[in-house]
Amino acid sequence: MHVRLSLPERNDLTLGVEEEFVLADPATGGVALAAPRVLELLDGEPAVMPEFLRFQIETATGIHTGLDGIRAQLLGLRRLVADAAGQAGCLVLASGTPPCGDLPGLPGVTAEPRYRALAARYPALLPEAGTCACHVHVGIPSPALGVRVLAGLRPWLAPLLAISANSPLSHDEDSGWASGRYPLWSRWPTANPPLDWPDATAYAASVDGAVRRGEALDATGVYFYARLSPKYPTVEIRIADVGLTAEDAVLLAGLTRALVVTILAEARAGVASRPVRTALVVASLTAAARGGYPGDGVDPGTGQVLPQHVLVGRLLEYVRPALEANGDFATIEQQLAAVRAGETGAARQRALFAGAGSPAALVAELASTTLAERGGSDPVPGRRPVAVHDG
Repeated sequence: MHVRLSLPERNDLTLGVEEEFVLADPATGGVALAAPRVLELLDGEPAVMPEFLRFQIETATGIHTGLDGIRAQLLGLRRLVADAAGQAGCLVLASGTPPCGDLPGLPGVTAEPRYRALAARYPALLPEAGTCACHVHVGIPSPALGVRVLAGLRPWLAPLLAISANSPLSHDEDSGWASGRYPLWSRWPTANPPLDWPDATAYAASVDGAVRRGEALDATGVYFYARLSPKYPTVEIRIADVGLTAEDAVLLAGLTRALVVTILAEARAGVASRPVRTALVVASLTAAARGGYPGDGVDPGTGQVLPQHVLVGRLLEYVRPALEANGDFATIEQQLAAVRAGETGAARQRALFAGAGSPAALVAELASTTLAERGGSDPVPGRRPVAVHDG
């Protein structure tokens, strides 16, 4: 049972969202090493960036305080990249893993020094590299409070992963995971849950230690599932797969900000974070990645196996005051209703896979769904977003 806190009438903590996408060959369904050409066609658009591999591309919204603005810009950026990709002869897929074909390994690495250095240091990870995530940035008042937020997020990372799971397919097969991205990404040395650090100094020491031990090139390469941004005054939550639709990203962003608002309110009220063992946090994440929603989950406080819908329901109850204070509850409840009805990314990908007669047909359907709109405002034509990007 959580203390029900008194929250301000409105708490406009800032939001920014980064999305990573797969570029696919429309003829074969396999990956297309076309990111350099897509970026060339976009002519320096600041909200679109290269990623580790040349079949990936990343977008980053500007700074927002409302979900309508996030939705509009996410849709606009998806359309912008899809238009350029079409000119380059490929498709854009919002999928946590490339669904079809083999991956290129070293020949697919983007020709930038940082990415070449990553490939040289971690060659064993290259054969299955190239997963795609959605990162949510939420503004925080200070690193000290940010560390408190990281501790408070630990019990809730698994429900966020369960509702965002969108990578069941790989190498033309169903992997058996709702989020096949999660076990692949977790092979990176620093892809771990945040710890319950006592203060910002301890957090910084943990990051410095990872770099010193060779587990990361630098602070930007420390891939905690939630972390303090190395560049901005934000907490960056990195656990989720990229959403199949922009609405999936809106749901994630709204829940994530409400979590941060609630944890900050608890910190200011002197309420201690809920203690959870890291082993149970990992168990809860593994269950969420394998079964998704509405599969079985693990309560990270007790280790009890519970239906994922129960754990997601607890999350909604926990953050409801923050959602209501910010006017977001109706939007989030509507999106969660779609999740409850089986409209998760993983379920939709599996349904498309079952109905597609070929890899080419599958990626065509995924590309179409990536641009689908369900409610909300249209992007403002011609507006060039200012990116918030963390690498």
